[in-house]
Amino acid sequence: MTEMLTDPATTGRLDDAALATLFTGAHTINAFAPTPVTDDQLAEIWNLTRWAPTAVNIQPLRVVYVQSREARERLIRHLHEGNQAKTLAAPAVAVLAVDNGFHEHIPRVAPFRAELRNELAENPPVREQLGRFNGALQAGYFILAVRAVGLGAGPMGGFDAAGLDAEFFPDGGWTSTLVVNIGHPENSDAWHPRLPRLEHDEVVRWA
Repeated sequence: MTEMLTDPATTGRLDDAALATLFTGAHTINAFAPTPVTDDQLAEIWNLTRWAPTAVNIQPLRVVYVQSREARERLIRHLHEGNQAKTLAAPAVAVLAVDNGFHEHIPRVAPFRAELRNELAENPPVREQLGRFNGALQAGYFILAVRAVGLGAGPMGGFDAAGLDAEFFPDGGWTSTLVVNIGHPENSDAWHPRLPRLEHDEVVRWA
């Protein structure tokens, strides 16, 4: 896929339709239409996600698309009961994880701080904190990327992480953080009514 780069100084504001797709009109999807999600669409989701900003460009997020029936059965046994049926029925499912060895790539992705590789190798608590924070940041971009390609996302944290990791990452190299169902919403009842958001004056201060 060709990389589309723009000059940040000339990038314009998204129109209202695009803002609704990504933010104001988007919902967490709980029921999906049987319309297939293609491998090309899943690849495009990652090709957008990878542009997310991370500290020192460390990029700790990893993605496993769980597509076969056998793999889906292995996955759902580790999900909370309320998440099992919809995950089995979703056209596509992604397990998002953090690569516990992300620091090994630092000399390539951040050559200006190549020494950080060894610093993090010697400091597991700091490495874990960096991985989880920046992996969560990338996960947010992943959800936006799903929406940007015209699909709905159903992110879920309700699962037995230790069991899932033992099932899919038995070598301990990756640690799961989120499961995301992906597809087209079944109908307008595929999501819950919008819940209240805190108002601007409750959360924003000017200094």
